[in-house]
Amino acid sequence: MNNNEPREIDIAIIGGGPAGMAAGLYAARALRKTVLFEGGVLGGQIATSDRVENYPGFPEGIGGFELAMAFHQQSEHHGMETVYAMVSGLEQAEDGRFRLETEGAGEFIAKAVIVTAGANPNKLGVPGETELTGRGVSYCATCDAAFFKGMEVAVVGGGDAAVEEALFTTRYASKVHLIHRRDELRAQAVLQERARESENLEFIWDTVVEEIHGDTQATGQVEKVTLRNVKTDERSELPVKAVFIFIGQTPNSNLLEGKVELDAGKHACVNAWM
Repeated sequence: MNNNEPREIDIAIIGGGPAGMAAGLYAARALRKTVLFEGGVLGGQIATSDRVENYPGFPEGIGGFELAMAFHQQSEHHGMETVYAMVSGLEQAEDGRFRLETEGAGEFIAKAVIVTAGANPNKLGVPGETELTGRGVSYCATCDAAFFKGMEVAVVGGGDAAVEEALFTTRYASKVHLIHRRDELRAQAVLQERARESENLEFIWDTVVEEIHGDTQATGQVEKVTLRNVKTDERSELPVKAVFIFIGQTPNSNLLEGKVELDAGKHACVNAWM
């Protein structure tokens, strides 16, 4: 076959998180020629978690990256192939098959495409956030809250996810500071009621995080945050050991625009038959 010709496969999976690797495992075990495409880090969001303690089968917990690699090893063991390249183009041909263009790995023709590109947590975009991610900055309290037992932490956001995760974090932290840019929450009423009844959850209203401070060396940790009141413009510092950020997510669905129906939040609209 000419190297410039598209490579023909049965199933293309776009996205190398747990969902994509599970799909690859099942497809490969069904003896379909299956290729998973990942342009970033295998494992998706779970790979950024320092330790996962709520996944069955690991009484002592397991590193997020280590767990992701175990998923991947199992899928490849059963025949799934991994192409480490971003899929930059996706079009359906007249014969019903799909043509995939990649960045650096050529073109592929697939009989079916499974999109498991996931979503990325929205970032605050403030100094210190990127440098301290995994060292106190987290986007998953259920994954990481237990590591801050007896410490003061901050949770940023005002929706269901922020309040649910703040409530979960109160099981471990000595105090949880829930920081919200407005003067009222957007979460469900029942969640708001539970939050107000919590003895170690404090609300900081009309406030945004302007900077996250800490030691950015390999063993460093979050130390404090700089806050700004959006009504008074007053700035203050809050000593905390962790910052959990829940200000929404953005689906990685740009590849699907104009090809399938997307809702206002850019999620693909599906039904029982996908």
